[in-house]
Amino acid sequence: MRKEERVERVLNVIDEMFPDAKCELKHKNPWQLLIAVMMSAQTTDKSVNAITEHLFQKYQSVDDFANADLKELENDIRKIGLYRNKAKNIIGICQALIRDFNGEVPKTHKELETLPGVGRKTANVVLSVAFEQPALAVDTHVERVSKRLKLAKKDDTVLEVEKKLCKAIPRQRWIKTHHQLIFFGRYFCKATSPMCLECPLFDICNDPIRLKKKPIEI
Repeated sequence: MRKEERVERVLNVIDEMFPDAKCELKHKNPWQLLIAVMMSAQTTDKSVNAITEHLFQKYQSVDDFANADLKELENDIRKIGLYRNKAKNIIGICQALIRDFNGEVPKTHKELETLPGVGRKTANVVLSVAFEQPALAVDTHVERVSKRLKLAKKDDTVLEVEKKLCKAIPRQRWIKTHHQLIFFGRYFCKATSPMCLECPLFDICNDPIRLKKKPIEI
């Protein structure tokens, strides 16, 4: 199968499976999204949402976070991983937004990546979700699915995966495909116990899970 055919098939399948895929991090504005995405590193969106439901009620503005007590904020988010570093970054992000961007979330990669704890993936998510700019963020789900479906090589870096996806997928589909690949990886092509037997793309998978035979009962 040619690469173009493989890409088209993958896009068609995930489009049919997850036509309404979207960002699952709860937020009401760009700065809430920015904080939620940064907090989601090495934890689930569900865990972040459980925290931000109360966090965004307590801290209702960029100024509130910028002036937050570090120890108190650590305690507020302590149920998620790396909470100490994330609390420090939240305060740093909001102080930088006030100092450098008039309290507004910037709309370029270069500016976003000057903020504490904000890397390329977070910047891509904010640009695409908050500002509807074409971007294709590569998280653990997108990376895993892309390599399993031979859209990227197993030893490709995250940046290499992103470049290959952006080259192969039409620009106008980047945002939609990002969410659909996440849903496919999160709910179907899981890191462990993927639903291989039900997968419509099993025949082109680069890493199909070998099903172990059940021991014969005597």
